[in-house]
Amino acid sequence: MASTLVKPLTERDYLAREDAALDKHEFVHGSIHAMAGATERHNTITLNLAVAYHTAARRGQHCRPFMGDMRLRLEGGNLYYYPDVMLVCNPQDDDPMFKSLPCMLAEVSSPGTEGIDRREKLAAYLKIASLREYLIVSQEQIAVDLYQRTSGADWLHSELGPDQVLNSACLPLSLTVRELYAGLTV
Repeated sequence: MASTLVKPLTERDYLAREDAALDKHEFVHGSIHAMAGATERHNTITLNLAVAYHTAARRGQHCRPFMGDMRLRLEGGNLYYYPDVMLVCNPQDDDPMFKSLPCMLAEVSSPGTEGIDRREKLAAYLKIASLREYLIVSQEQIAVDLYQRTSGADWLHSELGPDQVLNSACLPLSLTVRELYAGLTV
């Protein structure tokens, strides 16, 4: 059996391929990973979360929310993800193709993405100096795992149920977890 040496892709290779691709791909240390399509349930939760952050940002804040098509660039270009919802509050984070200094990141987790959201992305995201909160929102039940920075490298993890309130660390925003699931039968 013949073997072939496969060279890792560079950031430049990834960006060139991604700009020409019909589908989205994440870039993890030299390899690309195709992203699966989202369900109606996933899209509804993502939209509800993005609208809540967008509404709060419009109240005199200088933050900008983004949904699934904005890339997040990490580790000097060795990682690119497409978070489901991202909030950027730093005006210097102004590249039109990607962001690097988010205040909040959220992933709407499905059975197929939960492992990546809870291991790989959690480890990568909590290293971001500008990040103040990371949400893992369940697609299967009304539940949110909330990670909020308390100081420096310290994080507080909270498991929020349907009637508990999510208080944003980035914006004056409070909403119940149940509100993230508006329009869905649970």
